[in-house]
Amino acid sequence: MNKKIKRTLMALVAVAALGAGGAAIATAASGGGDDESDKAISGAALDRASQAALSHTGGGKVTATEVGDEDSYYEVEVTRGDGSQVDVQLDRSFHVVGAEGDNDSTEDR
Repeated sequence: MNKKIKRTLMALVAVAALGAGGAAIATAASGGGDDESDKAISGAALDRASQAALSHTGGGKVTATEVGDEDSYYEVEVTRGDGSQVDVQLDRSFHVVGAEGDNDSTEDR
C-alpha cells in the first residue's frame, strides 16, 4: 500500500473516531436516557429544580434532569454521598410531588 493511500485511510479512521466520540459526548450531555426525546432542564429552571430536589433529599449531587417526565413536569435525579440515587418529581412550580429511591419504593424524607 503506498503512503498516500495509507495516509488517506488513517485520516478517515481519525475522522470516524472523532465523530463517534462527539456523538457519545452529545448523548451524555443530553442525559443519554432510553428515550431520545427526553429534554434536560436548563437555565433558571435547572437552578430552581436542583435546589428543590436537593432540599428534599437533604443534599447530594444532581446527576440528571428531565422536563416533561411521565410522572411529573420535572424530574431531578440526585446521587447522595452514600451512592444511593433518588428521582425527585416536581410540578411546574417546583414543588415536590413524589420521590423514588434506588429500591423503587417511595421516599419518606
